[in-house]
Amino acid sequence: QNIKNMKISAILLTSFSGALAFSPTFHVPKFPSSTSLSANIAVFGASGLTASECVYQALNNGDKVFGLTRNPSNLVVPKGSGGGKADQKLSDPNLTLIGGSATEAGDVAKIFEGNDIDGVVIALGGKTKDVGTTMLTDATKTILNAMKANGVKRVSVVTSIGAGDSKDQAPFMFKVLMATVMKNIFVDKNNQEELVKTSSDLEWCIVRPGGLTVEPPTGVINVIEGEAGSIARADVAQFCLDAITVDDFPYINKAPCISSVGGTSWVKDRSAKARDGME
Repeated sequence: QNIKNMKISAILLTSFSGALAFSPTFHVPKFPSSTSLSANIAVFGASGLTASECVYQALNNGDKVFGLTRNPSNLVVPKGSGGGKADQKLSDPNLTLIGGSATEAGDVAKIFEGNDIDGVVIALGGKTKDVGTTMLTDATKTILNAMKANGVKRVSVVTSIGAGDSKDQAPFMFKVLMATVMKNIFVDKNNQEELVKTSSDLEWCIVRPGGLTVEPPTGVINVIEGEAGSIARADVAQFCLDAITVDDFPYINKAPCISSVGGTSWVKDRSAKARDGME
């Protein structure tokens, strides 16, 4: 597949506040650059706050993006990465935007038909009263089936801190919300994660961010084993895109919790030399 290689490094910190202690510094090896200029990326939930960051950053990376959203007119340049262009209508020659539902097999199929998709980002959202109590699970099942039918292997799926086996990593007040007003959505998220984890023929990464902000990207994502803090949606988007474009991404078939402080700092080399190496 047409998967880009990108330079990355990771530093394992010895300890951090509110989390576990770690061993001395560990470096993830850098990967050789690819001769490919772009990837074909599918983004589901494309007009959402995190998904739009994925769309915008992928386009800026020179990738082609095929997005599915219930409301195409809602897709705008994101606040985090968009700078002065934030909130303007997002359009680009390399962007194909389709209106439809990720729970409908026919709509999902349009994203894959003839587009040679390299990787998929699933960043779905919406209020339960609007989308139903099983939308995440139903849509993810539909998307994964389409991936398998079209020979697409890589997928990153955005869920949340507190989902699956990360319940104890959520802050106390968030745990209260999970058990009350957010109970239904977390049942759906947990079922969604289980569906992804049992897709043994795919190369998946479940991304569990801490508290989400719309701040500019820092370029630093920390993988947390203790209680997670906040993280910019722009940084979550970077992590999701790297999960489907870096050949030897270190968190394939894993469900990392990420935030802006503590843990294993996963930093992309943004130097001019690194950018030249990717072209």
